[in-house]
Amino acid sequence: MKKTSKLFKALSDETRIRILKMLEARPLCVCEIQYVLKGSQPNVSHHLKTLSEAGLVDFQRDGLWIVYRIAKNPETPMHSAALSLMRRSLKLDERVKKDRAVIKSVNRVDISLRK
Repeated sequence: MKKTSKLFKALSDETRIRILKMLEARPLCVCEIQYVLKGSQPNVSHHLKTLSEAGLVDFQRDGLWIVYRIAKNPETPMHSAALSLMRRSLKLDERVKKDRAVIKSVNRVDISLRK
């Protein structure tokens, strides 16, 4: 029951849904997600931690960055179903389209050089 409640809690926030939709396009680091959301690093990290604890995203270190992606091996059939539903949803949503357009041009190395 606890895994299910974490799953639904993670999916109950618009920002976390936006992050999942971004990660469908490609793996991203915190700074890239932060750039798209125009949010703070602690806030983005909090959302990613919630998604990770819910079993919806995985992460791995890539040099200086920690890169997040949609979970390759969902924890339960319900997780698989939720991720499948997410992939099929919101394709025509304007916010998702805008986020995807920005993702195409965002690059973690360029973001790091700007700071």
